[in-house]
Order: sequence, then C-alpha cells, then structure tokens
Amino acid sequence: MNSKSVSILAFLSALFFSPAFAGKPNILFFFVDDMGWQDTSVSFHSSETELNRQYRTPNMERLAKKGLLFTSAYACSICSPSRVSLMTGQNAARHGVTCWTLRKDRSPERPNKKFASSQWPLNGLQPVDSKITRSYQSNTLPQALQKAGYRTIHAGKAHFGAQNTPGADPQTLGFDINIAGCHIGGPGSYHGDKNFSAQWRNGEAIWDVPGLEKYHGQQINLTEAITREAISAVEKSVEDKKPFYLYLSHYAVHAPFEPDRRFLPNYKDEKWKAHQKTYASMLESMDHSLGQILDTLDRLKISDNTIVVFMSDNGSPGNNPQNTPLRGSKISGYEGGTRVPLIVHWPKITPENQRTNSPMIIEDIYPTFLEIAGVEMEQKIDGQSFTDILKNPTTDRSKRPLFWHYPNLYHLPPYSSVRLGNHKLIHWHLTDELELFDLKNDIGEKNNLASQQPQKVNLLSKLLGNHLRETKAFRLTKKSSTSFVSYPDEL
Repeated sequence: MNSKSVSILAFLSALFFSPAFAGKPNILFFFVDDMGWQDTSVSFHSSETELNRQYRTPNMERLAKKGLLFTSAYACSICSPSRVSLMTGQNAARHGVTCWTLRKDRSPERPNKKFASSQWPLNGLQPVDSKITRSYQSNTLPQALQKAGYRTIHAGKAHFGAQNTPGADPQTLGFDINIAGCHIGGPGSYHGDKNFSAQWRNGEAIWDVPGLEKYHGQQINLTEAITREAISAVEKSVEDKKPFYLYLSHYAVHAPFEPDRRFLPNYKDEKWKAHQKTYASMLESMDHSLGQILDTLDRLKISDNTIVVFMSDNGSPGNNPQNTPLRGSKISGYEGGTRVPLIVHWPKITPENQRTNSPMIIEDIYPTFLEIAGVEMEQKIDGQSFTDILKNPTTDRSKRPLFWHYPNLYHLPPYSSVRLGNHKLIHWHLTDELELFDLKNDIGEKNNLASQQPQKVNLLSKLLGNHLRETKAFRLTKKSSTSFVSYPDEL
C-alpha cells in the first residue's frame, strides 16, 4: 500500500471515528451548587425580578438563547440527595440519602427532644458490593455511559459518599477521570493562594480540595482552576477521538463565601451589603466558566455534536437575598428550596430561545442522557426521560406526580411533599400539618388551601403516602411511643 492510500485511510478513519461522526453525542452537564432560581440575569419567572436585574450571567443568557429554558425544574432541597438521584435515577425516598454526608458513620443531624433520627444511609452512595454499612449501593449513570464507549470526566464537587469510603472517590462510581472531587460538599477556600484549604479560617483538613496542588500559592480562583483542568480533559478526549460525558460540577456558589477577585470590582458602586457583592462575584465567576466551556466547544468544532445542560442542585441558602417570588430557601420544603434553573441545548433538536412549563425533577436526567446516548437502562428507576419535552416544549406532563422526602433533623423542619399538575401538598413531619398550594396562581405559597379543598388534600395525601410505602422511605420515630411519624394519608 502506497503512502497516498495510507493517508486516505487515515483521513477516513479520523472522519468517521471522530466525536462529530461517531454517532454518539458528547454530553456536558454543567452543575452549580446552591444557586437559586433567581440568582441570574436570566428570568425563569413569568416576568423579570429584582435579582435578575442585579446579577450578571451573560453566558447563561447566551445558552438560553440557543436552547430551551425550563421554568418548573426541580432538584432535592439539599446537595447529596440531588447528586445521588442524578447518579442513580432514583427518587430520594427510594435511595434514602436524604441529607448531606461527610464523615463515615456520622450524621450531621441534631438532637431532638421528641423525635429520633432514622437509619438513613448516612455514608451516601457506594459501588455495588462495596459492603459499606448504612449506604445506598447502585450502578450509576457514568458507569452506563462508560460501558457505551464514553470517556467519563468528573470535575469539581462530588459529595456522593462519606470520607474514607469507596464512594468518596468518583472513579469508583464510573468516572474515568476525577478532577478535584472527594467527600466534601464545600471547599476549604476558593483561593489558590490559600491552597484551597480551610486552614485560613481555622477549619479542619477534611475540607481541603484535593488534586489541584499545582495551583497552590497562585492568585487563582477555584472555579477557574477546575475549568482549566476540565478543558484539558475535553481537549484530550477530542484528540483521542472519544465521545465524552463531562460532569462539570462546580463547588461554586456554595459557602465559604469568598469573592472572585476578578469580578468583585463590577459591584463596587452597588449599594448592597458586602455579602451580596461577594455572592454576585461568585455567580459571575461560575458564569464565566460556562462561557469558557462553550468557547472551547466552538474552538474544537464540536458544538454541533455536544448536548449542554445547565442546572443547580438545590435552592439558594437563607443567608443570600431571598429568591422572590419563591418562598423558602435551601433545605426548605417550599419552592425556594427545590425549584432550580435548568437550560438545555441539544443541537438541531431543542428549539432556540424557547421556554417550557413542563415539570421535571433531577432523577429525570439519568434516563434522558441514556436515551440521548442510545444506551439501554439496566435497573429500575423513578426518573422519566424528558426528550419528548426537548423536542416539543408544549408536551403535557401534568398527570405525572413529583415527590420529595426530607425526614431529617438537620436544619429546617423535615417534610414530604408531592406536586401533581398545579397543586402541591406538603406534610410537615413534626407537627403533622398539611399544606396545599396552587402553584399556578400562588407560586409564593402564601395561601394554604388545605381546609378549602379537602378532596384535593385526600387525593394528594394518598398519592404521597403510597409513594413512601412503595419506596420503603425512611421515617423519624416518636420518642414517646417509639412509633414512626405518620404517613400523610393516616392523619
């Protein structure tokens, strides 16, 4: 075979086996921590809000113009549950990791005089057959994509399993590459000149971000460092002609609240408290990372074969400006705890610059990505693919219930809830109070309709109770009688 023939074969091989022609699209999941529904210049509400006018997220705007914006997207109200649901396709009531994890065999919950905690899986998500007690063991989304030929890249916050367990390392859960991920839910510091360590605030070494030692001593933000490493991993995947799943899960904008010094000057003239200025700089830093990633896809000429999904893991914490019109904050059972920003761009599939009111929840990501990648599911899941919504934003999902379950004694009151159509029912475990809201007419959840609509309460109570029974959901016990907290339909 002459050199000319070899060159032609090499060209054809590169053509048909490159990511752009391999038949499998690249998948980029851009996951933000603790970002509220309104913490952006993109309006997810029916009208622009004050926070939309205050914050600067031009790259979110750029993505929204290219893709589909979800106004009724949900996650769990706290971080680890959302991440386990994403990885497994399971609702939190089923996998049971309903609060955040950190130390092996230790719960972050607080003592309560009247109620005792359940035996929920406080060690978090673990690989199958890992033999870690009080954990949830499951096959995962990256494992399924890995089997299908994807290079799976984890960058940023993991927070799947507790310290000193296999699940603390993303590579045990299906990721080929791990950049800066471990057991921690928040970084020691966002500053490279603090070595991304909590030592500056007299914090423990357990919070130190691993694997980024080459940036120690530099005046660089953690978000920037993770972005650079993620871009390098993408470049290598393209060079190797491998389709990739990039799970770019930023620690931002989670505490500790430290400014990105590049963007803080943009807010010097605002008449805000110092905390809001710091938070705004962290949001702009996160958004800048999104822009860098989108620019990388364009530069590598793979934008047309890469699905980009932007999402947050829960609502904004209570010390941030309130995400009005929503009520509540992170960990709360109200919309401010669970409703999150979601934007999807699937080239040539999602309509540009469109919005949809069709509800979805975080466990839906699992089957959606597998369907897009042409991968069959190997386990029972609660999530439902929303590719039909991506193709047709007017798709009606009003008959599908969404469920939340937070039976923990950590910070805000424990609850279970269900949304069906426009109505949402919340069961508060400690008081056995039921609240019913019409989200279409009362997105701020100000008017409890439970006493006015008993039939709707009964319907949703049975729906929620049956879900908790079917999933064998963990429940608190009453110390006075050692009996479990009631199901909502038992009240």
